[in-house]
Amino acid sequence: MTIWQFSINGRTVTAGEKSRPQLSANGCNEPFKDRYWCPKRQWFLKESCPFVNRRECNNFEAMCGVV
Repeated sequence: MTIWQFSINGRTVTAGEKSRPQLSANGCNEPFKDRYWCPKRQWFLKESCPFVNRRECNNFEAMCGVV
């Protein structure tokens, strides 16, 4: 039994058995169908993340305790 998996390795995005070049600079908000990939949560979000990059996301989490 194969489990469907979404991953980013280097500059390649793999969704299941299909691969394509990465569209975003750092993997945050990588589009897939009508969702956006969050590498911090390792899950898809309905709306794109408001942070510009991972550092901004980490700073917010450090100040507030939750993303």
